[in-house]
Amino acid sequence: MAFMEKPPAGKVLLDDTVPLTAAIEASQSLQSHTEYIIRVQRGISVENSWQIAGLSLPLPPKKLIGNMDREFIAERQKGLQNYLNVITTNHILSNCELVKKFLDPNNYSASYTEIALQQVSMFFRSEPKWEVVEPLKDIGWRIRKKYFLMKIKNQPKERLVLSWADLGPDKYLSDKDFQCLIKLLPSCLHPYIYRITFATANESSALLIRMFNEKGTLKDLIYKAKPKDPFLRKYCNPKKIQGLELQQIKTYGRQILEVLKFLHDKGFPYGHLHASNVMLEGDACRLLDLENSLLGLPSFYRSYFSQFRKINTLESVDVHCFGHLLYEMTYGRPPDSVPVDSFPPAPSMAVVAVLESTLSCEACKNGMPTVSRLLQMPLFSDVLLTTSEKPQFKIPTKLKEALRIAKECIEKRLIEEQKQIHQHRRLTRAQSHHGSEEERKKRKILARKKSKRSAVENSEEHSAKYSNSNNSGSGASSPLTSPSSPTPPSTAVEHAPF
Repeated sequence: MAFMEKPPAGKVLLDDTVPLTAAIEASQSLQSHTEYIIRVQRGISVENSWQIAGLSLPLPPKKLIGNMDREFIAERQKGLQNYLNVITTNHILSNCELVKKFLDPNNYSASYTEIALQQVSMFFRSEPKWEVVEPLKDIGWRIRKKYFLMKIKNQPKERLVLSWADLGPDKYLSDKDFQCLIKLLPSCLHPYIYRITFATANESSALLIRMFNEKGTLKDLIYKAKPKDPFLRKYCNPKKIQGLELQQIKTYGRQILEVLKFLHDKGFPYGHLHASNVMLEGDACRLLDLENSLLGLPSFYRSYFSQFRKINTLESVDVHCFGHLLYEMTYGRPPDSVPVDSFPPAPSMAVVAVLESTLSCEACKNGMPTVSRLLQMPLFSDVLLTTSEKPQFKIPTKLKEALRIAKECIEKRLIEEQKQIHQHRRLTRAQSHHGSEEERKKRKILARKKSKRSAVENSEEHSAKYSNSNNSGSGASSPLTSPSSPTPPSTAVEHAPF
C-alpha cells in the first residue's frame, strides 16, 4: 500500500493499553506432554475473552519422572498461573509485543516492523534526500510505533530519527484536519519542546523526523541507559535504582510544567507525559511526541488513570502523569501501585507535597490540581528559567475548533470507560461480599431462623384450627375474647425467644 493511500475499510483501531488477564482453566495430557488451556480476557468484559492452549514462554522447572501425575500437574498449574499473573500485572511486560502476541494472537499476528518498512520505503520514493541507516529495534514501548536511524545524503555525518506510527482508537479528527495538523507540527517552537524536522501523514498513519540525540531521554538519565537499547532491557529490571538531585528535580519539573501550561492554553491536547517522552538537551527538558494525541494513541499510563473517575480531562491526565514522572525522578523507579498510601523519604518535603497532590488516594478520589496550581507550589515557585527563545505555535481557528471537538471525544471515551470499570468494581465487591465465609454463615443462620419460624407458624395454624373445631362442636356460646377465656397458646409461642 502506497504511503498516501487510504487504509482498508473497517480496520479495527485497538486500544493496546487495555489490560489482558490470563487464567488457566484446565489441563490435558497429549502423548508425552501436558497442555494447559488458558482463558484470556481483554478489559472487564467477560464477553471479550478467548481460549489459547500451550505455552511458549519460560516455564517453572521441569520434572523428568512422574511429570504426568495428577498432583504434579495441579501443582505446576499453580506455578504457571502465578507466572502469568506476574507478567500481566507488570506495567512494562504486559505491554510487550511478545506477551500480546502470545495472549492475543488474532489481534497481534501482523509484523509491525515489516508494515513500517513498507510505509517508509514508499515515502522515500518521493523524498530521495533521506536514507535509512538502520532500524532502531524495540526502543519504544508501543507495538504499532517503529523507529529508524536516518541520515541526509548530502550531510552523511548528521543523524536523525524517523518515527512511524499507526492510528489509534482516539483518532477523532477528520482526515483533512489530521493531515493539516501533523504538517503544522514542525512550525511549533518552544524552549521545552523537541523540534520536529519533518512531518507528514496519510489517512492511516504518520511519519515524523527529528534529530537523533546521543544523550537520550530523561528516563535514560534516570536508569543510566543507552538510547539505542531495547525498551525492556533498559527499563524493566534496572541494575541500580537512584533518583535525581533535588535541583534537577526542581528545574526539570518546572520546565515540563511550563510546556504543559503552554499546550493547555493553546487548546492542544497532549496526554502522553512520561519519562521516555522527555528529551534531554543540555540543561533543558524537551517534550516529545506531540503527534500522539492527533493520531489517537492511548496514553502509557491509561490503565492507571482509567481507574479514577475524577481524572477525566486531558489536563487532569497530564497532571496525574506528571505525578508519575516526579515520583520516578525522585526515587529512580515508578510507583509500585497507584494511589500511593505513603511516600518514602524524599530530598525535600516540598517534593512529597506535590506527589501527595497528584498520586495520593485523596487526590485520585477528589481530582487533580491545575498546572498553574503546581507551578505555585514551593517546589517550583522559586525556580528561575533562563531562556530567550519565544514560544510560537500558530493554529488556525478552524483547526482549533477541530482540536476542541476531538479533545471532547477523547474525554468522552475515557469517561465511559471509567464508568464501566466503576460499575464492574462495585459488582465484583458485592459478589465477593456475598460469597464470603462470614456472609455464608449469616445466610445459614437466617435460613435456620426462617425454617423454625415457618414450623412454629404452621404449628400455630394447626392449633387454631383444632381449637375452632372443638369450640363449634361443644356449642359453647361465650366468645373467645371473653375475659374468662384462657389465653390462647399461640400468644405464648409468638414471644418465645429463638
